[in-house]
Amino acid sequence: MLDRLVGYEISPILWAKIKPALSAGRVQSVAVRLIVEREEEIHNFKSQSFFRVTATFINTEKRKLVAELSRRFDTAEEARQFLESITKSTFKITKVETKPARRSPAPPFTTSTLQQEASRKLGFSVARTMQIAQQLYESGYITYMRTDSTNLSQVALDMAKAQISKTFGDNYVKTRHYHTKIKGAQEAHEAIRPTDLQTTDITADSAGRRLYELIWKRTIASQMADAELEKTTVEIAISDSKEMFCCTGEQVLFEGFLKVYFESTDDEEETSPNHKLPHVTVDSPLTLEIAEATQHFTQHPPRYTEASLVKKLEDLGIGRPSTYAPTISTILKREYVSKEDRAPHDVEITTLTMIPGKDITETQKVEHLGAEKGKLLPTDIGTIVNQFLMEHFNEIMDYNFTAKVEKDFDDIANGTQAWRDVIDQFYVPFHRNVKQTENRSKRTSGERLLGQDPKTGKNVYAKIGRYGTLIQIGETNTDEKPLFASMKKGQSIETITLEEALDLFSLPRTIGTSEGEEVVVSIGRFGPYVRFEGKFYSLSKNDDPYTITLERALEIIETKRKQAQEKEKMKELYPHEIGEYEGEMVVSNNGKYGPYLTYKNTNYRLPKNEKIDPLTMKLADAVAIIRQTDEKKSRKKKKA
Repeated sequence: MLDRLVGYEISPILWAKIKPALSAGRVQSVAVRLIVEREEEIHNFKSQSFFRVTATFINTEKRKLVAELSRRFDTAEEARQFLESITKSTFKITKVETKPARRSPAPPFTTSTLQQEASRKLGFSVARTMQIAQQLYESGYITYMRTDSTNLSQVALDMAKAQISKTFGDNYVKTRHYHTKIKGAQEAHEAIRPTDLQTTDITADSAGRRLYELIWKRTIASQMADAELEKTTVEIAISDSKEMFCCTGEQVLFEGFLKVYFESTDDEEETSPNHKLPHVTVDSPLTLEIAEATQHFTQHPPRYTEASLVKKLEDLGIGRPSTYAPTISTILKREYVSKEDRAPHDVEITTLTMIPGKDITETQKVEHLGAEKGKLLPTDIGTIVNQFLMEHFNEIMDYNFTAKVEKDFDDIANGTQAWRDVIDQFYVPFHRNVKQTENRSKRTSGERLLGQDPKTGKNVYAKIGRYGTLIQIGETNTDEKPLFASMKKGQSIETITLEEALDLFSLPRTIGTSEGEEVVVSIGRFGPYVRFEGKFYSLSKNDDPYTITLERALEIIETKRKQAQEKEKMKELYPHEIGEYEGEMVVSNNGKYGPYLTYKNTNYRLPKNEKIDPLTMKLADAVAIIRQTDEKKSRKKKKA
């Protein structure tokens, strides 16, 4: 009820003040806020470069040891000075610390952790994960997939113990009872797990089998022994410097649960730990083979993926297991947010190399940095809606308020609060604010002044229009009508330049002549097109009307002409009479979806998997297709 009050009362205000077909919601609007604020952080981020020094040493046993300097340098000159200072230095190990370590498995899957791991490991969207999980649940392969509990039933614990003992041995078994730590968790169902842990292979499509395998491994791993590790830290002193080199290694002594599964992170998938250092002792000398100072750049905060957005909402206590997938689907469908890839940008990296006894060399190479895949970015409309809601409905947009509401729901469910009181406390001030916003707030379009048009001297604006983002030249409150042009995909109100905006008014554009006629490119009601000799030829999705060449335009025209000629030929050949059957003519035709037969005013499709020429096919073959189709229809009627 509360969510409907929020959505039904705010959405009409968005229609009136921004544009039609918008919506607001208690959870969805907060999710958009997270993405918009992250984009603002990225926009304001200033990347800085620094130099990291690594060195390769050789010990007395001729084994190599790679270590990193504990200090980083701001400039190439500082890094060069350091490398010069150690050209004649001696090095020795001053500290070798070996510690035992243990790593415990992750708990069984909840809805959100399944969505996150399926995104990282399998590349599934949140919605697809839930769709596949629903199919597995309905087929009886897994328990209920909407849960925030990590608890396993005693039946599941017994099955896991038996399966692990049988497959790996008793020393791999460690029964664990998990309890959900998430604030406000309802725990109405146990964790997501296979219904039968002895079933390792299921009858499903590839995606279903992969998701089931992930659930099976996570469940089994959660009841397996800890991995036993040995972590080694080595410190290397420099004879004439206070700085020191350090390196760490990790060796697996007992695999435990790592034999089956290890959890991924949002940044990248972890690899199983097993980086062993060569045997070294304190005070043993090392010979420097090579030292390098490589330039690096600080990176902006990562944009949200579907998985990391779910994790953030869960950490804030916002939403329920059942709401994560529909929330993300809604903000994508409403085009408040887009899911995009970002191509890497080229950066020149400087590397200083020092080999003892030789001069320091400096090299530059271009590296591709900043590539992003499947990240959530706010659209212009999402940013403007967020600004409007933050200004007029800041309580609804507050993270703490949204989380508190979830707690109130739990209190109502537990009988400690009356639902009418909770709704009343929220609705009275909220409804008052709705009425005030309706009356006092101005219509907003996110308008941004880009500058003046050099030809006319009129102001150029980027803004939201009724049908999307556009550029406007001139004012709306004057007798002279302004000019409008739609912005291209990928252009944004916040980032578009005056030059880019004015380019949008370059259509229609004459790109040359052919056969004494002008070839003109423009955008019409049905998209971009080429106009030639009074006829219109649509451009493909990959053709940009602002940059298309004359050669490419003529190629499109020629292709379309040939297609038109083929259609005319077809009209002459069809309908084609094949022969008479039971007093009626069987005719072959060629329509929009390919060739077909017509008999007694009924159409019959030709089999797609067989190469049949409708102009040369025999009457017997046509009759066979008609009979088979009629028999299928008859069977369907009987079933019904």
